[in-house]
Amino acid sequence: MGNAITTLSCAAPAKLNLFLHITGRRADGYHLLQTLFRFIDFSDTLHFTLREDGEVRRVSALDGVPQEQDLCVRAARLLQQECGCSLGVDIVLDKRIPMGGGLGGGSSDAATTLLALNRLWNLGLSRARLMQLGLSLGADVPVFVFGENAFAEGVGEQLQAYPLPDAWYVVLFPPVHVATAQVFAHPELTRDTISLRIRDLLLQATHNDLQPVVCGLYPIVAQYLAWLGQFGQARMTGSGAGVFAEFVSAEQAQAVFNQLPPDMRGIVARGLPFHPLRDFAA
Repeated sequence: MGNAITTLSCAAPAKLNLFLHITGRRADGYHLLQTLFRFIDFSDTLHFTLREDGEVRRVSALDGVPQEQDLCVRAARLLQQECGCSLGVDIVLDKRIPMGGGLGGGSSDAATTLLALNRLWNLGLSRARLMQLGLSLGADVPVFVFGENAFAEGVGEQLQAYPLPDAWYVVLFPPVHVATAQVFAHPELTRDTISLRIRDLLLQATHNDLQPVVCGLYPIVAQYLAWLGQFGQARMTGSGAGVFAEFVSAEQAQAVFNQLPPDMRGIVARGLPFHPLRDFAA
């Protein structure tokens, strides 16, 4: 068969949107945006076992996500169709990233599946092709395949690597599942933020255009932002509900986290310099 490996275990890291500006809307209804993606060392883990019979199976349960809708399963079947591949896979997903938190967990899982199966099935697809395939699964999938912290434009698929300094984050998880489509469709959403040039990022005040809408729909998100905002600039990631603040050291972040009220959930995470699977694709 020529396949040197039959199993792989791979990380699927969460991301933060350090800012998120909505700059317009396309004729097809998709929103144009600018954002800065940062990977953090808080991950799901996926385990892949090669099958000879062409079956793609998720062999772990995931509450509320039927197998046919699972982005990992869809990514695997997309690769099969793209390459006419007769191999299959069993997928075990160890889920840590909260769903509906704006942390990109499902998109990251899909990207890790594309990268891992490209290797496990010995397909030889380029990173650029995997990014194109990923975009058909979701707007956030390409950045995880891209593998670098990135400034993104378009619907999130136009990516430029953007090196970021070391940083630590307190990330909090309000106990709500934000409906992304509802937020993007909201009549009060700002859709005309002035576009930034990448070289001006450090000079301009940035924000998350979705944050006021989400705070109006889900007041608990506003409560979490208010608590975290005592210690630094608190901001929502993606379409929420996750919120974060950046700190220069692990000690500083941990000192804030140690004051977290007992009814709030969250983590301390380090910003990654790049995706752990950055060198997986051609």
